[in-house]
Amino acid sequence: MSRLIRTFAVLATLGLAAGCSSAPDADRASVARGASRDGDSVARSPFWVDPASPAAQQIQLWRREGRTHDADLLKRIAQQPAALWPAGDDPGAVIRAATSAATREGRTALFVAYNIPHRDCGQHSAGGAPDADAYRQWIGRFAEALGDSKALVVLEPDAVAHVVDGCTPAEYHAEREQLLSEAIVRLKQQPGTKVYLDSGNPAWIDDPSRLVEPLRRAGVEHADGFSLNVSNFQTDGTTKEYGVRLSRSLGGKHFVIDTSRNGNGPLRGDRGDAWCNPPGRALGTSPTTDTSEPALDAYLWIKRPGESDGQCRGGPAAGQWWPDYALGLARNSGA
Repeated sequence: MSRLIRTFAVLATLGLAAGCSSAPDADRASVARGASRDGDSVARSPFWVDPASPAAQQIQLWRREGRTHDADLLKRIAQQPAALWPAGDDPGAVIRAATSAATREGRTALFVAYNIPHRDCGQHSAGGAPDADAYRQWIGRFAEALGDSKALVVLEPDAVAHVVDGCTPAEYHAEREQLLSEAIVRLKQQPGTKVYLDSGNPAWIDDPSRLVEPLRRAGVEHADGFSLNVSNFQTDGTTKEYGVRLSRSLGGKHFVIDTSRNGNGPLRGDRGDAWCNPPGRALGTSPTTDTSEPALDAYLWIKRPGESDGQCRGGPAAGQWWPDYALGLARNSGA
């Protein structure tokens, strides 16, 4: 078994925390290693590509098994920058390794901070810090590891939207908003870090005006903006229009959109389960800062394509790598 695949197996065995979207996927050694990728694609992107991502490691395995066509298809994922989701009590090792590698290439590393107490209302991605003090310490370690490097952090997917929809019990709302506000301030002490507070997606909170006051209470004014469509499948056009409306209500705040799996839009039918490993989806717009909308800072792959949404439709636990699903996304994305 190659060194890459051995590292992949060790990480899977460790069961590093599953998330709303993705699980952490690289240790210090694996991040530092290189992998073949399309030089032109990388040259056009301001964001760092993880050379030891699950997709890159799967390519190595499939080539060993003679599945060269499938391996080539998976390059559509492996050659694009996607966010890392550091987890565990100390996320620092993964963050420092990624920022060091990104700095060497003159690029920005992408991260998701996903550890808020009472995370995901006890559903597929339940977990998070055990209490407020533990979360403050965790964010402190996260921020410290970023140092002076150029980084973009999406803060706590679902956390605000779960306050708005009532899934998170009311007794936790004030604490959550306070923790988010403190987290933004702490992360912004790092001079090279941009922070985007997550705000759900257009199919979840239909009226963006419902998000305005919760986002303000959560300190969005101190952030660089907000994020939309994390782990979801709403189209670029729908999400951009929604984001512009929310931006205007927030005094012109900028935003980013997750386009990792929205190439075919959302699954038709009951949206109650359309978010969880829907079949027939495709990769979306490649990460870029060229958006043609002044308030939209970037299209990003925040959800790591090929990592499960949860144990639905035959998928593994949330955040775990699912090569068959990844292959479907790549195949459906076309040339």
